[in-house]
Amino acid sequence: MAYWLMKSEPDELSISGLKKLGQTRWDGVRNYQARNFLRAMAVGDQFFFYHSSCPEPGIAGIGEIVKAAYPDPTALDHKSPYYDAKATEEKNPWTAVDVAFFETFPNVLGLGFLKQQAALEQLPLVQKGSRLSVMPVTDEQWAAVLDLR
Repeated sequence: MAYWLMKSEPDELSISGLKKLGQTRWDGVRNYQARNFLRAMAVGDQFFFYHSSCPEPGIAGIGEIVKAAYPDPTALDHKSPYYDAKATEEKNPWTAVDVAFFETFPNVLGLGFLKQQAALEQLPLVQKGSRLSVMPVTDEQWAAVLDLR
């Protein structure tokens, strides 16, 4: 099993929203490196659900990959904010995965708090300039975050 961190703005999808839905499609990723991480995911992989661009950014819980990578249909939807005019049915460069709710943390682990943890100093999230919405997490980083909840 591999571990990941995936960011979402809570007004679009939050951990509580995922809990209510049970499972949903994770789409709209428009960065090639983040897309490649989506393509590397396997069913059963878990991810930290990170609330971003909000008053309290941080890790809010855990989700699980329930369907591996497939072409992101939002790239072809003219009404979607993630529409890509260059994408076609035959050649869609963008990827989606299906995710399910796994766990909500008792408290959001804020970004400032995470940056203070020596065990997480190599986590891309806490490094300057890291803006990816999807990133890998090592086994050691995963365990360190679980110890903080």
